[in-house]
Amino acid sequence: MFAKNIRFMQQWSTPPAMQIDTTKSYVATLSTDKGDIVIQLFPEHAPKTVNNFVFLASQGFYDGITFHRVISNFMIQGGDPTGTGRGGAGYKFADEFAGNPLTHTAGALSMANAGPNSNGSQFFITHSPQPHLNGKHTVFGQVKEGQEVVDTIRQGDKIVKVSIVEG
Repeated sequence: MFAKNIRFMQQWSTPPAMQIDTTKSYVATLSTDKGDIVIQLFPEHAPKTVNNFVFLASQGFYDGITFHRVISNFMIQGGDPTGTGRGGAGYKFADEFAGNPLTHTAGALSMANAGPNSNGSQFFITHSPQPHLNGKHTVFGQVKEGQEVVDTIRQGDKIVKVSIVEG
């Protein structure tokens, strides 16, 4: 009866080795059960964070995971395979604020964390500007298409697949 809710949770002991080329551009498409969200990633401003997201996406880590936290007019949060807000990929890595000019505008893709330098797999996308989060969460992407999809996501809606295109 409960087997349909059980998900294999891939875990790693350390953050991924650098696999992206920070001089190239990366676009992520989050295909959800409400539609697609297309996001420009910024490896030049947050290389470790973009590398982490690209790695997890390439491993299928985000596929089938729900948006476990949704706050109207604030943000949608996903990236936890347990759906509880306490799960992750098994490792933590440092914030990338120094030299990062990106801020929490509407449609910002940012890392969720439990305090300084506790980034893992969880991320959020903002509905509206959230300047109080600047310097507390690493922004590493911006919605290019599909902000209306972001705005229709509800708690429990699924990420079907995350695809990355390198340019």
